[in-house]
Amino acid sequence: MVRSDRHRDNTTLPAKIGLRRLMLRQMREAGVVPVIVEAYGGTGEVFVECYASVPSGVVFDKKPERALHLAVQRPTWAVYRADCVASLAGGAGSHLVATVLDLDPYGDPWPAIRAFFESERPRADKLFVVVNDGMRTSVRIGKAWSLPTLQPAVEIFGNNLHPVYLEVCRWLMERAADGAGYDVTAFAGYYCGHSKKMTHYLAVLERNGGNNG
Repeated sequence: MVRSDRHRDNTTLPAKIGLRRLMLRQMREAGVVPVIVEAYGGTGEVFVECYASVPSGVVFDKKPERALHLAVQRPTWAVYRADCVASLAGGAGSHLVATVLDLDPYGDPWPAIRAFFESERPRADKLFVVVNDGMRTSVRIGKAWSLPTLQPAVEIFGNNLHPVYLEVCRWLMERAADGAGYDVTAFAGYYCGHSKKMTHYLAVLERNGGNNG
């Protein structure tokens, strides 16, 4: 059994699972078949609780022992032992038309989000993006201005992004998605974890007839 890294705080796991189950219910109601791109596979706990019945997907992890575990866990998925940002930017997973982009990094999810949207790949008419975002810790201590991901938001919202971070996340999602021809038609999230340092959010995107990717 693969164990979680000692330094990783996984106290928000029940909330992560709950948000993904909510997403899957919404997908069933909308008649959308789940095809998953899981950018950070980790120890596979989310898969067991949420995606075990999903036959098609793509998952990434850089660590060899984790990638092997993920390959055994999900034999019908494409499993990459690779950096997800570089791989997504290069079109990895483009053999599938993804309807879910799932991101659970240690910190910044936006390089992987941008890599997915900026890469050449087929685009579903409706895409669900579910995120566990660890950037609010740096925002809380006033470092937003120094983070490349957040610098465009600082120009709009100012450096104190802590109280409006969910609003910032929606704004960043709209910017990232627009280049791939998507509008953000629904967005919801919450702060959680110790000192509310984590941010979970779910975005629903629909094609707007723009760039086909």
